[in-house]
Amino acid sequence: MNLQQIEARLAEISEEIEKRGAEMTAEDITAREAEVNELKAAKALLIGNNEARARLLTDIANSVTPGTPVMQMTAPAAMIPAANEARTEIDPTDTPEYRNAFMNHVCRNEPIPAEYRANAVTATADAGAVIPKTTLQEIIRKLDSYGEIYAKVRKLNIQGGVDVPILTLMPTASWVGESKSDDQKIQANTSVTFSYFGLECKIAQTLLASIVTYDMFQAEFVKLSVEAIIKALEKAIFIGTGTGQALGITKDTRVPAANKITMTVPNFGKWSEWKKQVFAKMKKAYRNGIFVMAQGTFDGQIDGMVDTTGQPIGRVNYGIDGAETYRFGGKTVSTVEDDVIADFNAAATGDVVAVFFNPQDYAINSNMQMTVVKWTDHDDNKVKNKAILICDGKLLDPNGVIIVLKGAAT
Repeated sequence: MNLQQIEARLAEISEEIEKRGAEMTAEDITAREAEVNELKAAKALLIGNNEARARLLTDIANSVTPGTPVMQMTAPAAMIPAANEARTEIDPTDTPEYRNAFMNHVCRNEPIPAEYRANAVTATADAGAVIPKTTLQEIIRKLDSYGEIYAKVRKLNIQGGVDVPILTLMPTASWVGESKSDDQKIQANTSVTFSYFGLECKIAQTLLASIVTYDMFQAEFVKLSVEAIIKALEKAIFIGTGTGQALGITKDTRVPAANKITMTVPNFGKWSEWKKQVFAKMKKAYRNGIFVMAQGTFDGQIDGMVDTTGQPIGRVNYGIDGAETYRFGGKTVSTVEDDVIADFNAAATGDVVAVFFNPQDYAINSNMQMTVVKWTDHDDNKVKNKAILICDGKLLDPNGVIIVLKGAAT
């Protein structure tokens, strides 16, 4: 397997674990763990071989005296690739030379050499530097790992400014012999348009200046970028204004008014009220969704809720790996930080305290092409780095969204 195939298989395993969750048996987990270890070892070997070949070629080039004739040798026929043999192209941003140049650019303000910049962004010395492919892949993997909601929503890679039609398909059937009805058409009379918004993460030079190896640099750069980017993305999915950023679910005016439900404080902890006010509003076609709420809301209001016969409605299951799986009324519950969705106890009257939706009905549109630029902040006399991700996010189908708001205390 090559590096691309290994990365693809690791992504498949990650997606499988995320989807199956607590359904995975001990044998499944052991098998996947063994496979992941093998893939990681194979990946490390391939990367090591690539770097060793690059070093060897550099040593050979440095050892040849200019003007010295080089002996031409004919390789055995078995070593000569066939004319139609597929050749793997090496990404120019994935070479050891470029990765070290990129690290020195970010950490020590050394300009990226012209031969690397010419085909990346532009030819000017102060332009943004393209993040090496291996580092970018690491950022994407971390986003899926740390971003519980981000990992579930739909990912698109389409051109910005283009209307994406939303299909309306509701034909009706009639019995033969009844009066002839008009011909029915498939309509796509509504659409969403994705824009080009920049999501940036600023990192001070002092945090990176002491890093000397690319592995150390990548680990620190990825960690710092992920903490900021995933927080901004998940907040935007729910509370993004749509102006200069993604449009959040709770700010989307297309969500039907009937799907916005206000629950008073006394009723919020009663299963009968949830059943009548919330679950009864879920159309059958849209019931395959999840609840999203603050951790404190689930722990303080939902966990342990029972029905009139004493059967648990809100519960916590512990898988074989000890991970907590939250359920409420047969639906999965994903918890988020309080700055994404307010905790019920701290929320003011009218605040959103819970959302029910199908994550596949929300889309993040981005090609995940990230760049990094450097500038001097003269206010605090620090050199800073800024990683920029171009992306947008919108709700594709608002009809299945249920938004729960906190009502009055009585």
